[in-house]
This record gives sequence, C-alpha cells and structure tokens, in this order.
Amino acid sequence: MKRVQFSSRWLPYALLVPQLSIVFIFFYWPAAEAIQSSFYLEDPFGFGATFVGFDNFTTALSSPTYQRTAAFTAVFTVLVAFFALSIALLLAVKADKVIRGATTYKTLIIWVYAVAPPVTGLIGALLFDINIGPITELIASLGGEMRVGVDYNDTAIAMIIAASWNQIPVNFIYFLSGLQSIPKSITEAAALDCRSGFKRFWTMTAPLLAPTAFFMLIINMTYALFDTFGIIDVMTKNEPANNPVTLVYRVYLEGFRGNDIGGSSAQSVILMILVFVLTILQFRFIERRIHYN
Repeated sequence: MKRVQFSSRWLPYALLVPQLSIVFIFFYWPAAEAIQSSFYLEDPFGFGATFVGFDNFTTALSSPTYQRTAAFTAVFTVLVAFFALSIALLLAVKADKVIRGATTYKTLIIWVYAVAPPVTGLIGALLFDINIGPITELIASLGGEMRVGVDYNDTAIAMIIAASWNQIPVNFIYFLSGLQSIPKSITEAAALDCRSGFKRFWTMTAPLLAPTAFFMLIINMTYALFDTFGIIDVMTKNEPANNPVTLVYRVYLEGFRGNDIGGSSAQSVILMILVFVLTILQFRFIERRIHYN
C-alpha cells in the first residue's frame, strides 16, 4: 500500500487543526456546557446558579407535557422517515425507467432540495391556512374540516406532510444514484429469470439498495429530530401551547421563552442520550442484516 509522505511530521496534525477546532467549538464545547448546566438551577440573567443534581431530569421526565412531546416526536420521526423514504424510492424507480424527458423529470423533483425548512413551513402554513389555504378549501368542499394551528391532530398532519415533502428530493438523489449503480448485466439477468417487475424489485433491487436505504434511514431520522425546527416554528404560528412540537423545539421553548436554562439543558442531554442509543440500536440490529458488496 502506497503511503502519503509529508515534508514534516507535524504537517498532518496542522492540517487537522482547523476542522478539529470547529468540531470542538461548535459541538463538544456546547455539549459540555449543556451537561454542566443540566445539574444547576440557573438565574436567567446569569447572576447565579444552584446545584440541584438530577432534579431537572426528574422534573422533565415526570412532566405530562414533556411526555406528550416525546410521544409526538416518536410518531413524527417515524412517519416523516417512512413517507419521505417510500415516496422518494417510488419516484427514483420511475425516474430510472424514463428515457424521454428524463432530465426535466428529475429536475422537477430535485429542485425542492433548494427550499429551506422555514420556507417549507411557510408554504405549508399557506397551503393549510384556515381562511385562504387551497388544501383547506379542497377538504371543506369534500365535506371535511382542517384547522391547522388550532386543532392538535390537524396541525400534526400538516407538519408531517410539509416535513416529508422537503426531504423527498434528498432521498430521491441517493436512491436514483443507487439504482443507476446497479450493473445492467444483473438487471438483464433478473428480467430473464423473472417476468414480474414487483418480484424483481424485492428479490434483486431491494437487497442491492439496502446499504443506501440504511444510510438514508439514519439521515431521515436525524432530519426529523433536528432539522424540522424551522418548519415547526413557522407552522405553529408562534403559538405552540396547543400545537404539537418536537423535543428539539421543546428545548427552545424551555430555554429561550421559559428562561429555564437548567431544565432546557437537561432536556437537551436527554435528547443527546436518546439519539446516541437510537444510533447504536440501528447499527446493532439493522446493519447486520445488510450486505455490502
């Protein structure tokens, strides 16, 4: 194996310093500060702090509001990941078969990737607006009713739709790349062995896409947990009291609106532990079923 030679033994470490500095300043340092603050009852104006041990953790975990937020976060994460992945996979399979106008077809799907989460939330809020929302009017014309921003379940449905729509282009790009990387010889041999397209997909295409799907599962769950903050902030219309919010948004509410720095830090530590455990479970029980070629 050919090894890279540097003119100085310190040069590789010097090249790593900028990246390591960014990781330390923006990740490890804030995480350490959050862990420390979680054990204190802090004055919101910074005049003092009282050590309270695990009281902030027990208060959060025993709170009905926090438990309801945790339950919604679990449902929200699973549904967003499921719809974003399944719809993107369906579009990628169809796009892989398009011959005429393939570039236009793919561009129309991918362009949504440029829409930021807050803009997605604004689009969702306009589409589901009680007074002028076209989707709300369509549901009303069919005899139904949807009150986003007022009704808990209606707001949750609108959030899931908006968050899934925003993530579909990313998944589409990865799935389409995975499909196009499958050798033509394999697809042609599968077509000769099996006439059913559905059966060919589950017996040949799906196993070959498994590494990509596993990677995208982690990305989508991380997206649903953290990157949907802007969508939720806009669609709740600054009135989160009667609307569903995720655990990340609850941390923001407790810390910046409720001025409970210690409680907010404890909730962020709980969320860090939750994500850490979830990642371990994914790699432990899901990745072992995936075969990398």
